Amino acid sequence: MFFEQMHPSWQSALARERQLLDQIEGKVAGDADIAPPIGLVMRAFEIPLDQVRVLIVGQDPYPTPGHAIGLSFAVATDVSPLPRSLQNIMRELRDDLGREVSNSGDLSKWSTQGVMLLNRHLTTNTGLTAAHFDIGWAKFTDAAIRALNRARGNRLVAVLWGNEAISLRGLLADAQVITSVHPSPLSARKGFFGSKPFSRVNEALRFVGEPEIDWSC
Repeated sequence: MFFEQMHPSWQSALARERQLLDQIEGKVAGDADIAPPIGLVMRAFEIPLDQVRVLIVGQDPYPTPGHAIGLSFAVATDVSPLPRSLQNIMRELRDDLGREVSNSGDLSKWSTQGVMLLNRHLTTNTGLTAAHFDIGWAKFTDAAIRALNRARGNRLVAVLWGNEAISLRGLLADAQVITSVHPSPLSARKGFFGSKPFSRVNEALRFVGEPEIDWSC
């Protein structure tokens, strides 16, 4: 099921990881408390590989019931208040680009423009952070990031927030990489606020002749 939920371009690029993905699926498919819901686990891989222009890496899905929707940092349109990290992302977006944005945390409009919102670990249990830290997700998503680096080269802009994401920089040797501390309440004031990631992404895209992202949502 997980493998089939990916776009065919990802199925081709990650064919060697199918056995690993099937093993992960066997560990989580019968779990009633999985987050995000089982049908949304592979949502980030619905974007064709050759259309990914920006990669934003998160760590785990939100463990709060009803929050995780299979896209890193994003929530459903009816979630209120927004998770604190997402509130900080929206604040920096407004400060960076100088315009108001929607209060909605549904970032799917970004996805339609080629922004891949990828968590390092694609599942957890509701109410538990990092519950599936050791079941193989990191190995799988590392393979996906390597495939992106190979396929897109410097036409890919990778946004790495926090030490967990920044540790992946070695997998993105050919991409343009933007880093800062994580937008969580514990670290946002230590370098996330004022880092201007959204305007920097658009500048990097212009550098390689790619259209900018419309970050309003």
